Amino acid sequence: MTIVEQGGGPAPQAAPDLIKETTTQAFVKDVIEESKRQPVLIDFWAEWCGPCRQLTPVLEKAVRAAKGKVKLVKMNIDHHPAIPGQMGIQSIPAVIAFVNGQPADGFMGAVPESQVNAFIDKLTKGMTAPGEPNIAEILQEAEAVLAEGDAAAAAQIYAEVLGFDATNIAALAGLAKCYVTTGAIEQAKQTLAMVPESKRNDAAVKAVQASIDLAEQAQSVGPVTELEQKVAANPLDHQARFDLATALNALGKRSEATNQLLEIVKRDRKWNDDGARKQLVQFFEAWGGTDEATVEGRKRLSTILFS
Repeated sequence: MTIVEQGGGPAPQAAPDLIKETTTQAFVKDVIEESKRQPVLIDFWAEWCGPCRQLTPVLEKAVRAAKGKVKLVKMNIDHHPAIPGQMGIQSIPAVIAFVNGQPADGFMGAVPESQVNAFIDKLTKGMTAPGEPNIAEILQEAEAVLAEGDAAAAAQIYAEVLGFDATNIAALAGLAKCYVTTGAIEQAKQTLAMVPESKRNDAAVKAVQASIDLAEQAQSVGPVTELEQKVAANPLDHQARFDLATALNALGKRSEATNQLLEIVKRDRKWNDDGARKQLVQFFEAWGGTDEATVEGRKRLSTILFS
């Protein structure tokens, strides 16, 4: 499922029936039955109630902003006293949230806008507004496609997410990762440059930045075969071994790259200001904490460091 399949455009505006008045006769249809589709707020009010007049516009604004995740039904208790009487409503304004046909939560009084928004956010957490793409699901799809090796298809999905939400950090990092995978390092850097400074410490962003740094290093170390020959000729040539590890990583040979750096750590931990261990840590960051090569590499590094 991608944004394109859902139309690609912005989510539709809140429909007029998001907010309505109800009666005793229509309560079951408007509130009980409707709440089986999405949460419904029932607002008990009266014309003489000053706080009700304060709360109503705040409620309506918040419900419209939720774009269909929740509906608002208003009931005048003077005209329709039976339902509020049955529910034990003793003072107004009173707002009760119905979910799946049952009262689930509520509040009383003319609370501030921030509290109303928090109430609705809690009520609709994890829900997707009608016509709005489920970004989390689409991002999971893109990750799966990239993991299967189809960077071009994954990039298209990430680009679609960015078309809907240009500041989505996971999509920016994902798209940059696709570029790194295909060797388009400059495009990866340009994409990552769109991430705000305040989000640069996001794990996904840091991982891609590490991958970019490693890819740029690999471009300057020379061919793998040449480096392998240098290491074979002189096993104590730590720089050649370090460069070989960087080149192997660029080819996706994570286990072999790990082996070379661990060999340096074993032979000379202090070489190049602990350079081999630091490079391994950068590998792990680029690969991700759950990658098999990361998990295994960390175990082996710990064994060497603490033996």
